[in-house]
Amino acid sequence: MKLSGNSILVTGGGTGIGLGLATGFLDRGNRVLIAGRKRETLEQAAAAHPGLEILAADVTDPDSIARLAAQAKEILPDLNVLINNAGMMQTENLRDPAAAAAALATAEAIVATNLLGPIRLTLALLPQLMAQAEAAVVNVTSGLGFLPLAQTPTYCATKAALHSWSQSLRWQLRASPVKVHEIAPPYVRTGLTGARQAADPRAMPLEDYLAETFAALEADPDAPEILVERVLPLREAERRGGYDELFAQFNTMMETAGHDA
Repeated sequence: MKLSGNSILVTGGGTGIGLGLATGFLDRGNRVLIAGRKRETLEQAAAAHPGLEILAADVTDPDSIARLAAQAKEILPDLNVLINNAGMMQTENLRDPAAAAAALATAEAIVATNLLGPIRLTLALLPQLMAQAEAAVVNVTSGLGFLPLAQTPTYCATKAALHSWSQSLRWQLRASPVKVHEIAPPYVRTGLTGARQAADPRAMPLEDYLAETFAALEADPDAPEILVERVLPLREAERRGGYDELFAQFNTMMETAGHDA
């Protein structure tokens, strides 16, 4: 994946990692279109970062995704990079039968956002990407797709599924102009789960995460996975051995800390 001269669509691009990726690519000489559910948030991002273009869209809605794909191609006729970043993460109490209906609704919303959204948008834009001389799909997953946080079971499951889907997509497109990359962040200081995560000193500062991510991209633009040092214990948990013990230690620590991210 080249780092300049692209036309890029970033979902969930109004805040957090999505906005950081969008502005990082904008600063490197790319044309960048950000999409998200809240137009006001997108407008604030565009005002703070002149050059960003915006589109309001809901990645949980198939009709909205279809409109987003069509509008994105109109705004960026040479669109050649899709970054599927929009995500939803919530804690889920699976032990409470009285909360079963709410738990199911939460799980369905997370699956629609984190898994079906990227699949639907990628498939909608794939003919456009395949027509370019060079193109890329970048799926943002999570270190928790490899070592799950039990408090957020559906989030972790969707990120594991998106990792698997990315591998299959990469294989099927191996002879095409479209490269498939995966960005798997660790616990980063963003508002993904609310104010606590955004201020948590244990989370990796967003600026540090973005700097290391772009350094990794610049060092190896063809890397299938873009991983920072802090996510490696999660990514490599199974291959390093002692996975069951690590899973228990990790989740005991998070429960003790009252962690919600």
